[in-house]
Amino acid sequence: MTSNKRHENNENISCEVVCTHPDVIRAYAHQLLSLDRATKLADLFKTLGDPTRVRIMDALAKAEVCVCDLAELLGLSQSATSHQLRVLRSSNLVKYRREGKMVYYSLHDNHVQELYRQGLEHIDE
Repeated sequence: MTSNKRHENNENISCEVVCTHPDVIRAYAHQLLSLDRATKLADLFKTLGDPTRVRIMDALAKAEVCVCDLAELLGLSQSATSHQLRVLRSSNLVKYRREGKMVYYSLHDNHVQELYRQGLEHIDE
């Protein structure tokens, strides 16, 4: 059985003996993310871990959209849509602008657009 086949079966793939490599430890120990940065990144991925929020990101990757249109596109209430947008906003993934009584959302910046695009590329491989 190949290692890829084992991975597909969700078996644990690990070293069969415990043997550390001090040169690897020395070379990379100081380069690891701090616990604080790792927590922030994990929180970002948790935010993106909801299919509704991913679908909102998908819509906003295509165009700036008002809350009413987003709700209609996703088949959600305005309240549910606003809640999800608030979560995305708190993670700096989306931004909004007011125009009279309307509120329009878009992705926060090019970094978010790129994160979204790379995620899609990854799942499409």
